[in-house]
Amino acid sequence: MDREPFLNVGDYARAAHGTLARDAFDYYEGGALDEITLRENVAGWEKLKLYYRVLAGVGPRDMSTTVLGQSISMPITIAPTAFHKLACPEGEIAAAKAAKAADTLFILSSLSNTAMESVFPHAGSPRWFQLYIYKDKEITRALVQRAQAAGAEAIVLTVDAPGLGTRERDARNRFTLPAGLAVENLAPLGKGTIPEVSGSGLAAYVRDNFKSDLSFDDLDWLCGCTRLPVVVKGVCRGDDAHRIVEHGAKAVVVSNHGGRQLDTAPATCEVLAHVVDAVSDRCEIYVDGGIRRGSDVLKAIALGARAVMVGRPILWGLCVDGENGVAHVLEVLRRELDEAMLLCGCTKLSDIDASLLQP
Repeated sequence: MDREPFLNVGDYARAAHGTLARDAFDYYEGGALDEITLRENVAGWEKLKLYYRVLAGVGPRDMSTTVLGQSISMPITIAPTAFHKLACPEGEIAAAKAAKAADTLFILSSLSNTAMESVFPHAGSPRWFQLYIYKDKEITRALVQRAQAAGAEAIVLTVDAPGLGTRERDARNRFTLPAGLAVENLAPLGKGTIPEVSGSGLAAYVRDNFKSDLSFDDLDWLCGCTRLPVVVKGVCRGDDAHRIVEHGAKAVVVSNHGGRQLDTAPATCEVLAHVVDAVSDRCEIYVDGGIRRGSDVLKAIALGARAVMVGRPILWGLCVDGENGVAHVLEVLRRELDEAMLLCGCTKLSDIDASLLQP
């Protein structure tokens, strides 16, 4: 495919809109209720200003970093997102291959359309598995054990979805998976089908299956049943982050589920500094939500994040050109981060700090 028109992530978003069926596009794009948090996630990064340095003698930029001790080529990673085969036939395998080519972290959603055993052989290292806790703990335990056996190197526990936030686009579209697609990781456990109901099939699936009374006891249980490091995703408060680390997590992800859970939750850029103040000396901190430019990545690092996780832009790349589309989205963000570092006077990531966000 001719890459010339695709200069930025927004170009991929517009092209994806013209490619997908309405119900699939709305599922990927939609947020909770009035979608205020969805919009403010993006707007928050845009509002932050960069007070760049000059005459800094910047040489070739080094964007490499580590996550939980493993090297990646840049602080831009692939967030866990569900149902990649709505975007392209190769689905999660295409995204995993693109992450490997970019030498960055790939996180597989437990709600993937491709089983983990088929995806992880195509992913590089690091590769992590995202987890929801089911009402039936033995289902959850089986997922964790399979993830370990399949080569996952960390478990990412999502904690901001004890129920599904109301996504009105999905309710209007009566969203469910089309024939031939399933929640493949759960299919062997009898939980692979999204029901057809009068509203959102996914909301019904979550209501029927996810543990709604999540507590720190569940985090303790998970840390006790796996040898893998546990990352907790969905953190909005510094005090929660502090307790999460006390209960054994090795990292936290500042996230509001892409604006898809509690509407009017704060944008992640507003929360990040509070979480950093609470736990930055005790664990690694990542952030997702609204990252659309390389300059957003630089701002996240300036606020104290070790890396960002990118969700919707990866799906847009998949929609447009599968593996090659994802690879190009990652390359666009890499190029933009490199440019932002040059223009801000930063040669390496450790040069990026909060001073760039204030005069």
